[in-house]
Amino acid sequence: MASSYRTPAGVELTNELVTDLRKDYSILSREVNGHPLAYLDTGATSQNPLQVLDAERNYYLGANSAVHRGAHTLAVDATDAFEDARRTVASFIGAAENELVWTSNATEALNLLTYSFGNASAGIGEDAAARFALGEGDEIVTTEQEHHANVIPWQILAARTGATLRYIPVTDEGLIDYEAAEKIVTDRTRVLAFTHVSNVAGSITDVDFMVSLAKKVGALTVLDACQSVPHMPVDVKKLGVDFAAFSAHKMLAPTGIGALYGRNELLDAMPPFLTGGSMITKVTMTEAEWMPAPIKFEAGTQRVSQAVAWAEAVRYLQHLGMEQVHAWESKLGQLLAEGVSSIPGVRLIGPAAGQPRAGLTSVHVEGVHPHDVGQLLDEKGIAVRVGHHCAQPLHRALGITASTRASAYIYNTTDDVERFIEELAKVRRYFGYTD
Repeated sequence: MASSYRTPAGVELTNELVTDLRKDYSILSREVNGHPLAYLDTGATSQNPLQVLDAERNYYLGANSAVHRGAHTLAVDATDAFEDARRTVASFIGAAENELVWTSNATEALNLLTYSFGNASAGIGEDAAARFALGEGDEIVTTEQEHHANVIPWQILAARTGATLRYIPVTDEGLIDYEAAEKIVTDRTRVLAFTHVSNVAGSITDVDFMVSLAKKVGALTVLDACQSVPHMPVDVKKLGVDFAAFSAHKMLAPTGIGALYGRNELLDAMPPFLTGGSMITKVTMTEAEWMPAPIKFEAGTQRVSQAVAWAEAVRYLQHLGMEQVHAWESKLGQLLAEGVSSIPGVRLIGPAAGQPRAGLTSVHVEGVHPHDVGQLLDEKGIAVRVGHHCAQPLHRALGITASTRASAYIYNTTDDVERFIEELAKVRRYFGYTD
Protein backbone atom coordinates (compact mmCIF):
# COMPACT_ATOMS: atom_id res chain seq x y z
CA MET A 1 0.00 0.00 0.00
CA ALA A 2 1.15 3.53 -0.71
CA SER A 3 1.84 5.91 2.15
CA SER A 4 -1.01 7.93 3.63
CA TYR A 5 -1.52 11.59 2.73
CA ARG A 6 -0.29 14.36 5.02
CA THR A 7 -2.84 17.04 4.18
CA PRO A 8 -6.64 16.99 4.46
CA ALA A 9 -8.46 16.33 1.20
CA GLY A 10 -9.53 19.25 -0.96
CA VAL A 11 -8.60 22.11 1.36
CA GLU A 12 -7.17 25.47 0.36
CA LEU A 13 -3.40 25.26 0.20
CA THR A 14 -1.37 27.58 2.40
CA ASN A 15 2.32 28.00 3.16
CA GLU A 16 1.82 25.99 6.34
CA LEU A 17 0.17 23.08 4.54
CA VAL A 18 2.68 23.14 1.69
CA THR A 19 5.57 23.15 4.16
CA ASP A 20 4.11 19.98 5.68
CA LEU A 21 3.47 18.54 2.22
CA ARG A 22 7.14 18.99 1.32
CA LYS A 23 7.99 16.18 3.74
CA ASP A 24 6.69 13.81 1.06
CA TYR A 25 9.63 14.86 -1.15
CA SER A 26 12.94 13.73 0.30
CA ILE A 27 14.94 15.54 -2.38
CA LEU A 28 13.58 18.91 -1.25
CA SER A 29 15.36 18.55 2.09
CA ARG A 30 18.83 18.65 0.52
CA GLU A 31 21.05 21.68 0.44
CA VAL A 32 22.69 23.03 -2.73
CA ASN A 33 25.86 25.08 -2.32
CA GLY A 34 25.10 25.53 1.36
CA HIS A 35 21.55 26.79 0.81
CA PRO A 36 18.16 25.07 1.10
CA LEU A 37 17.01 23.83 -2.28
CA ALA A 38 14.35 25.99 -3.95
CA TYR A 39 13.27 23.79 -6.83
CA LEU A 40 11.66 26.02 -9.45
CA ASP A 41 12.12 23.80 -12.50
CA THR A 42 8.96 21.70 -12.51
CA GLY A 43 8.23 22.98 -16.02
CA ALA A 44 11.07 20.69 -17.10
CA THR A 45 10.38 17.81 -14.71
CA SER A 46 8.68 17.45 -11.35
CA GLN A 47 9.81 15.76 -8.17
CA ASN A 48 8.16 12.52 -7.00
CA PRO A 49 6.47 12.16 -3.60
CA LEU A 50 7.16 9.13 -1.44
CA GLN A 51 3.68 7.79 -2.20
CA VAL A 52 4.54 7.55 -5.89
CA LEU A 53 7.95 6.02 -5.24
CA ASP A 54 6.31 3.49 -2.91
CA ALA A 55 3.73 2.57 -5.54
CA GLU A 56 6.39 1.75 -8.12
CA ARG A 57 8.52 -0.11 -5.59
CA ASN A 58 5.54 -2.13 -4.32
CA TYR A 59 4.66 -3.15 -7.86
CA TYR A 60 8.11 -4.69 -8.26
CA LEU A 61 7.93 -6.30 -4.83
CA GLY A 62 4.59 -7.99 -5.39
CA ALA A 63 3.32 -8.07 -8.97
CA ASN A 64 6.14 -7.66 -11.49
CA SER A 65 5.38 -9.54 -14.71
CA ALA A 66 4.73 -9.05 -18.41
CA VAL A 67 1.24 -7.74 -19.16
CA HIS A 68 -1.32 -9.14 -21.63
CA ARG A 69 0.86 -12.23 -22.09
CA GLY A 70 0.21 -14.83 -19.40
CA ALA A 71 -2.41 -16.66 -17.36
CA HIS A 72 -0.41 -17.08 -14.16
CA THR A 73 -1.23 -15.04 -11.07
CA LEU A 74 1.58 -12.51 -11.39
CA ALA A 75 0.75 -11.87 -15.04
CA VAL A 76 -2.91 -11.32 -14.17
CA ASP A 77 -2.02 -9.03 -11.26
CA ALA A 78 0.36 -7.01 -13.41
CA THR A 79 -2.16 -6.69 -16.24
CA ASP A 80 -4.88 -5.64 -13.81
CA ALA A 81 -2.59 -3.00 -12.29
CA PHE A 82 -1.61 -1.75 -15.74
CA GLU A 83 -5.18 -1.40 -16.97
CA ASP A 84 -6.36 0.05 -13.64
CA ALA A 85 -3.69 2.70 -14.11
CA ARG A 86 -5.00 3.44 -17.60
CA ARG A 87 -8.52 3.90 -16.23
CA THR A 88 -7.23 6.19 -13.48
CA VAL A 89 -5.21 8.45 -15.78
CA ALA A 90 -7.93 8.50 -18.45
CA SER A 91 -10.59 9.41 -15.91
CA PHE A 92 -8.38 12.22 -14.59
CA ILE A 93 -8.76 14.03 -17.94
CA GLY A 94 -12.38 13.01 -18.51
CA ALA A 95 -11.61 10.33 -21.10
CA ALA A 96 -12.68 6.72 -21.51
CA GLU A 97 -10.04 4.05 -20.94
CA ASN A 98 -10.04 3.02 -24.61
CA GLU A 99 -9.16 6.60 -25.55
CA LEU A 100 -5.81 6.67 -23.73
CA VAL A 101 -2.68 5.33 -25.42
CA TRP A 102 0.50 4.80 -23.39
CA THR A 103 3.60 6.27 -25.02
CA SER A 104 7.16 6.91 -23.88
CA ASN A 105 6.47 10.64 -23.50
CA ALA A 106 4.36 13.44 -24.98
CA THR A 107 6.82 13.85 -27.85
CA GLU A 108 6.21 10.28 -28.97
CA ALA A 109 2.47 10.84 -28.59
CA LEU A 110 2.60 13.75 -31.04
CA ASN A 111 4.82 11.82 -33.45
CA LEU A 112 2.43 8.86 -33.30
CA LEU A 113 -0.37 11.20 -34.26
CA THR A 114 1.40 12.97 -37.11
CA TYR A 115 2.43 9.61 -38.55
CA SER A 116 -1.25 8.77 -38.95
CA PHE A 117 -2.02 11.68 -41.26
CA GLY A 118 -1.79 10.39 -44.79
CA ASN A 119 -1.48 6.80 -43.52
CA ALA A 120 -4.91 6.09 -42.00
CA SER A 121 -6.75 3.09 -43.41
CA ALA A 122 -10.08 3.68 -45.10
CA GLY A 123 -10.92 0.09 -44.23
CA ILE A 124 -11.24 0.87 -40.53
CA GLY A 125 -13.58 3.72 -39.78
CA GLU A 126 -13.84 4.98 -43.34
CA ASP A 127 -15.38 8.36 -42.50
CA ALA A 128 -12.89 9.02 -39.73
CA ALA A 129 -9.95 7.88 -41.85
CA ALA A 130 -10.86 10.39 -44.53
CA ARG A 131 -10.18 13.16 -42.03
CA PHE A 132 -6.52 12.08 -41.89
CA ALA A 133 -5.96 12.46 -45.64
CA LEU A 134 -3.53 15.27 -46.42
CA GLY A 135 -2.10 16.58 -49.66
CA GLU A 136 -1.27 19.65 -51.69
CA GLY A 137 -3.68 22.48 -50.98
CA ASP A 138 -4.34 21.29 -47.43
CA GLU A 139 -3.01 23.28 -44.49
CA ILE A 140 -1.72 22.41 -41.03
CA VAL A 141 -1.90 25.27 -38.54
CA THR A 142 0.02 25.62 -35.30
CA THR A 143 1.35 28.65 -33.38
CA GLU A 144 4.63 30.42 -32.71
CA GLN A 145 4.20 29.56 -29.01
CA GLU A 146 4.80 25.86 -29.45
CA HIS A 147 7.34 23.50 -27.94
CA HIS A 148 9.44 21.91 -30.67
CA ALA A 149 7.54 18.64 -30.14
CA ASN A 150 4.46 20.39 -31.51
CA VAL A 151 6.37 21.94 -34.42
CA ILE A 152 8.89 19.51 -35.90
CA PRO A 153 6.52 16.54 -36.38
CA TRP A 154 4.17 18.83 -38.30
CA GLN A 155 7.06 20.12 -40.41
CA ILE A 156 7.95 16.56 -41.34
CA LEU A 157 4.31 15.73 -42.05
CA ALA A 158 3.98 18.76 -44.33
CA ALA A 159 7.10 17.75 -46.24
CA ARG A 160 5.84 14.17 -46.57
CA THR A 161 2.33 15.00 -47.77
CA GLY A 162 2.78 18.25 -49.65
CA ALA A 163 0.52 20.10 -47.24
CA THR A 164 1.37 23.65 -46.14
CA LEU A 165 2.33 24.42 -42.55
CA ARG A 166 1.16 27.81 -41.27
CA TYR A 167 1.81 29.55 -37.96
CA ILE A 168 -0.42 31.78 -35.88
CA PRO A 169 1.88 34.60 -34.68
CA VAL A 170 2.35 35.83 -31.15
CA THR A 171 2.05 39.33 -29.75
CA ASP A 172 4.98 41.33 -28.39
CA GLU A 173 4.28 39.71 -25.01
CA GLY A 174 4.49 36.20 -26.46
CA LEU A 175 0.74 35.55 -26.40
CA ILE A 176 -1.26 33.92 -29.19
CA ASP A 177 -2.66 36.54 -31.55
CA TYR A 178 -6.30 35.48 -31.70
CA GLU A 179 -7.24 38.07 -34.33
CA ALA A 180 -4.58 36.65 -36.63
CA ALA A 181 -5.81 33.13 -35.87
CA GLU A 182 -9.24 33.97 -37.26
CA LYS A 183 -7.63 34.84 -40.60
CA ILE A 184 -5.15 31.97 -40.74
CA VAL A 185 -7.60 29.15 -39.97
CA THR A 186 -9.55 28.69 -43.21
CA ASP A 187 -11.48 26.00 -45.03
CA ARG A 188 -8.09 24.68 -46.18
CA THR A 189 -7.11 23.90 -42.58
CA ARG A 190 -7.17 20.17 -41.81
CA VAL A 191 -5.58 20.25 -38.38
CA LEU A 192 -5.08 22.93 -35.71
CA ALA A 193 -2.40 22.12 -33.12
CA PHE A 194 -1.75 24.36 -30.13
CA THR A 195 -0.54 24.39 -26.55
CA HIS A 196 -2.88 24.69 -23.58
CA VAL A 197 -0.31 26.48 -21.41
CA SER A 198 2.83 27.98 -22.91
CA ASN A 199 5.98 26.48 -21.42
CA VAL A 200 7.67 29.87 -21.87
CA ALA A 201 5.04 32.58 -21.49
CA GLY A 202 2.95 30.85 -18.84
CA SER A 203 -0.16 32.01 -20.69
CA ILE A 204 -3.33 29.92 -20.73
CA THR A 205 -4.80 29.45 -24.20
CA ASP A 206 -8.46 30.13 -24.88
CA VAL A 207 -9.17 26.55 -25.92
CA ASP A 208 -12.87 27.21 -26.53
CA PHE A 209 -11.95 29.87 -29.08
CA MET A 210 -9.43 27.67 -30.87
CA VAL A 211 -11.73 24.64 -30.97
CA SER A 212 -14.54 26.83 -32.30
CA LEU A 213 -12.30 28.03 -35.14
CA ALA A 214 -11.40 24.45 -36.03
CA LYS A 215 -14.95 23.14 -35.90
CA LYS A 216 -16.17 25.87 -38.25
CA VAL A 217 -13.91 24.49 -40.97
CA GLY A 218 -13.99 20.80 -40.01
CA ALA A 219 -10.36 20.66 -38.82
CA LEU A 220 -9.06 18.26 -36.20
CA THR A 221 -7.69 19.78 -32.99
CA VAL A 222 -4.52 18.66 -31.21
CA LEU A 223 -3.77 19.96 -27.72
CA ASP A 224 -0.33 19.98 -26.12
CA ALA A 225 -1.48 19.55 -22.52
CA CYS A 226 1.90 18.94 -20.90
CA GLN A 227 1.83 22.16 -18.88
CA SER A 228 -1.90 22.06 -18.06
CA VAL A 229 -2.91 18.54 -16.99
CA PRO A 230 -0.53 18.56 -13.98
CA HIS A 231 -1.61 22.00 -12.82
CA MET A 232 -5.32 22.63 -13.38
CA PRO A 233 -8.60 20.79 -13.95
CA VAL A 234 -8.63 19.44 -17.52
CA ASP A 235 -11.59 17.64 -19.09
CA VAL A 236 -10.91 16.81 -22.72
CA LYS A 237 -14.58 16.18 -23.43
CA LYS A 238 -15.61 19.59 -22.13
CA LEU A 239 -12.76 21.22 -24.02
CA GLY A 240 -13.89 19.47 -27.18
CA VAL A 241 -10.42 18.66 -28.51
CA ASP A 242 -9.86 15.63 -30.72
CA PHE A 243 -6.42 14.75 -29.37
CA ALA A 244 -4.26 15.70 -26.40
CA ALA A 245 -0.71 14.77 -25.42
CA PHE A 246 0.78 14.92 -21.93
CA SER A 247 3.39 13.17 -19.80
CA ALA A 248 3.91 11.71 -16.34
CA HIS A 249 7.20 13.28 -15.36
CA LYS A 250 5.73 16.77 -15.13
CA MET A 251 3.05 15.63 -12.68
CA LEU A 252 4.85 13.89 -9.79
CA ALA A 253 5.44 10.61 -11.63
CA PRO A 254 8.43 8.85 -13.23
CA THR A 255 10.08 9.59 -16.54
CA GLY A 256 9.64 7.23 -19.47
CA ILE A 257 5.87 7.31 -19.89
CA GLY A 258 3.41 9.66 -21.54
CA ALA A 259 -0.03 9.45 -23.08
CA LEU A 260 -2.04 10.34 -26.14
CA TYR A 261 -5.74 10.99 -25.73
CA GLY A 262 -7.79 10.55 -28.88
CA ARG A 263 -11.48 10.21 -29.57
CA ASN A 264 -12.08 6.50 -30.00
CA GLU A 265 -13.48 6.64 -33.53
CA LEU A 266 -10.37 8.56 -34.59
CA LEU A 267 -7.97 6.17 -32.87
CA ASP A 268 -9.73 3.28 -34.63
CA ALA A 269 -8.93 4.88 -37.99
CA MET A 270 -5.26 5.40 -37.21
CA PRO A 271 -2.57 2.86 -38.16
CA PRO A 272 -0.08 1.66 -35.55
CA PHE A 273 3.06 3.73 -35.20
CA LEU A 274 5.21 0.84 -33.93
CA THR A 275 4.59 -2.82 -34.66
CA GLY A 276 5.56 -6.10 -33.04
CA GLY A 277 4.36 -8.23 -30.16
CA SER A 278 1.15 -7.76 -28.16
CA MET A 279 -0.59 -5.38 -30.57
CA ILE A 280 -1.87 -8.00 -33.03
CA THR A 281 -4.77 -10.43 -33.30
CA LYS A 282 -3.30 -12.47 -36.16
CA VAL A 283 0.01 -12.77 -38.00
CA THR A 284 0.69 -14.79 -41.14
CA MET A 285 3.77 -14.93 -43.33
CA THR A 286 2.39 -12.09 -45.45
CA GLU A 287 0.26 -9.85 -43.24
CA ALA A 288 -0.96 -8.98 -39.77
CA GLU A 289 -4.17 -7.81 -38.15
CA TRP A 290 -4.21 -5.30 -35.30
CA MET A 291 -5.84 -5.25 -31.91
CA PRO A 292 -8.41 -2.49 -31.33
CA ALA A 293 -7.24 0.85 -29.98
CA PRO A 294 -5.49 1.59 -27.73
CA ILE A 295 -3.62 -1.74 -27.62
CA LYS A 296 -2.67 -1.61 -31.30
CA PHE A 297 -0.45 1.39 -30.49
CA GLU A 298 1.39 -0.38 -27.65
CA ALA A 299 3.83 -2.80 -29.26
CA GLY A 300 6.33 -4.71 -27.17
CA THR A 301 7.00 -4.77 -23.44
CA GLN A 302 5.16 -1.97 -21.72
CA ARG A 303 6.05 0.57 -19.00
CA VAL A 304 4.02 -1.12 -16.30
CA SER A 305 5.68 0.19 -13.15
CA GLN A 306 5.68 3.73 -14.51
CA ALA A 307 1.96 3.48 -15.30
CA VAL A 308 1.25 2.22 -11.78
CA ALA A 309 3.26 5.07 -10.30
CA TRP A 310 1.53 7.60 -12.56
CA ALA A 311 -1.85 6.43 -11.31
CA GLU A 312 -0.69 7.02 -7.74
CA ALA A 313 0.44 10.51 -8.70
CA VAL A 314 -3.05 11.14 -10.06
CA ARG A 315 -4.61 9.96 -6.80
CA TYR A 316 -2.22 12.22 -4.88
CA LEU A 317 -3.31 15.23 -6.95
CA GLN A 318 -6.97 14.26 -6.70
CA HIS A 319 -6.63 14.13 -2.92
CA LEU A 320 -5.34 17.70 -2.93
CA GLY A 321 -7.99 18.75 -5.47
CA MET A 322 -7.07 20.23 -8.83
CA GLU A 323 -8.99 23.44 -8.15
CA GLN A 324 -6.84 23.93 -5.04
CA VAL A 325 -3.67 23.02 -6.94
CA HIS A 326 -4.48 25.57 -9.64
CA ALA A 327 -5.36 28.27 -7.11
CA TRP A 328 -2.08 27.84 -5.23
CA GLU A 329 0.03 27.84 -8.37
CA SER A 330 -1.83 30.86 -9.74
CA LYS A 331 -0.94 32.69 -6.53
CA LEU A 332 2.72 31.76 -6.91
CA GLY A 333 2.62 32.73 -10.59
CA GLN A 334 1.27 36.17 -9.73
CA LEU A 335 3.95 36.63 -7.05
CA LEU A 336 6.58 35.74 -9.63
CA ALA A 337 5.17 38.13 -12.23
CA GLU A 338 4.77 41.00 -9.75
CA GLY A 339 8.25 40.53 -8.32
CA VAL A 340 9.96 40.25 -11.69
CA SER A 341 8.13 43.31 -13.02
CA SER A 342 9.63 45.43 -10.25
CA ILE A 343 13.25 44.66 -11.17
CA PRO A 344 14.98 47.18 -13.49
CA GLY A 345 16.49 45.65 -16.61
CA VAL A 346 14.39 42.49 -16.38
CA ARG A 347 11.72 41.81 -19.01
CA LEU A 348 8.72 39.69 -18.09
CA ILE A 349 7.58 37.34 -20.86
CA GLY A 350 3.89 36.51 -21.08
CA PRO A 351 0.85 37.97 -19.34
CA ALA A 352 1.41 41.10 -17.27
CA ALA A 353 1.16 40.90 -13.49
CA GLY A 354 -2.48 40.70 -12.51
CA GLN A 355 -3.50 38.86 -15.68
CA PRO A 356 -4.36 35.13 -15.60
CA ARG A 357 -1.24 32.98 -15.88
CA ALA A 358 0.12 29.61 -14.86
CA GLY A 359 2.68 29.09 -12.11
CA LEU A 360 5.64 29.60 -14.42
CA THR A 361 7.39 32.79 -15.45
CA SER A 362 10.14 33.41 -17.98
CA VAL A 363 12.32 36.51 -17.98
CA HIS A 364 14.98 38.16 -20.10
CA VAL A 365 17.73 39.88 -18.11
CA GLU A 366 19.20 42.64 -20.26
CA GLY A 367 22.93 42.29 -20.83
CA VAL A 368 23.27 38.95 -19.04
CA HIS A 369 23.20 35.52 -20.67
CA PRO A 370 20.58 33.19 -19.16
CA HIS A 371 23.25 30.60 -18.38
CA ASP A 372 25.02 33.16 -16.19
CA VAL A 373 21.71 33.98 -14.52
CA GLY A 374 21.11 30.31 -13.85
CA GLN A 375 24.59 29.78 -12.43
CA LEU A 376 24.26 32.70 -10.02
CA LEU A 377 20.87 31.43 -8.86
CA ASP A 378 22.22 27.90 -8.46
CA GLU A 379 24.96 29.22 -6.19
CA LYS A 380 22.12 30.26 -3.88
CA GLY A 381 20.37 26.89 -4.11
CA ILE A 382 17.72 28.02 -6.59
CA ALA A 383 17.03 25.65 -9.50
CA VAL A 384 15.57 27.19 -12.68
CA ARG A 385 15.60 26.43 -16.40
CA VAL A 386 17.76 28.47 -18.77
CA GLY A 387 17.93 28.41 -22.56
CA HIS A 388 15.27 28.40 -25.25
CA HIS A 389 13.10 25.78 -23.48
CA CYS A 390 12.64 23.87 -26.76
CA ALA A 391 10.83 26.92 -28.15
CA GLN A 392 13.23 28.67 -30.50
CA PRO A 393 10.53 30.11 -32.80
CA LEU A 394 8.86 31.83 -29.84
CA HIS A 395 12.11 33.31 -28.58
CA ARG A 396 12.95 34.46 -32.09
CA ALA A 397 9.55 36.15 -32.33
CA LEU A 398 10.31 37.91 -29.04
CA GLY A 399 13.64 39.15 -30.37
CA ILE A 400 15.75 37.13 -27.93
CA THR A 401 17.67 33.87 -28.14
CA ALA A 402 16.99 32.49 -24.67
CA SER A 403 15.42 33.21 -21.30
CA THR A 404 15.37 32.18 -17.65
CA ARG A 405 12.29 30.30 -16.42
CA ALA A 406 11.03 29.74 -12.89
CA SER A 407 8.21 27.21 -12.66
CA ALA A 408 6.40 26.38 -9.42
CA TYR A 409 4.32 23.44 -8.26
CA ILE A 410 2.41 22.25 -5.22
CA TYR A 411 5.58 21.77 -3.17
CA ASN A 412 6.76 25.37 -3.58
CA THR A 413 6.15 28.02 -0.95
CA THR A 414 6.07 31.79 -1.24
CA ASP A 415 9.54 31.73 0.34
CA ASP A 416 10.89 29.90 -2.74
CA VAL A 417 9.46 32.63 -4.95
CA GLU A 418 10.74 35.45 -2.75
CA ARG A 419 14.24 33.97 -2.75
CA PHE A 420 14.18 33.77 -6.53
CA ILE A 421 13.09 37.39 -6.89
CA GLU A 422 15.63 38.60 -4.33
CA GLU A 423 18.54 36.85 -6.04
CA LEU A 424 17.36 37.75 -9.56
CA ALA A 425 17.42 41.41 -8.55
CA LYS A 426 21.14 41.09 -7.75
CA VAL A 427 22.18 39.60 -11.09
CA ARG A 428 22.64 42.78 -13.11
CA ARG A 429 24.45 44.47 -10.22
CA TYR A 430 26.85 41.51 -10.14
CA PHE A 431 27.79 42.33 -13.75
CA GLY A 432 28.26 46.02 -13.01
CA TYR A 433 24.91 47.47 -14.07
CA THR A 434 23.76 50.29 -11.77
CA ASP A 435 20.09 50.75 -12.75
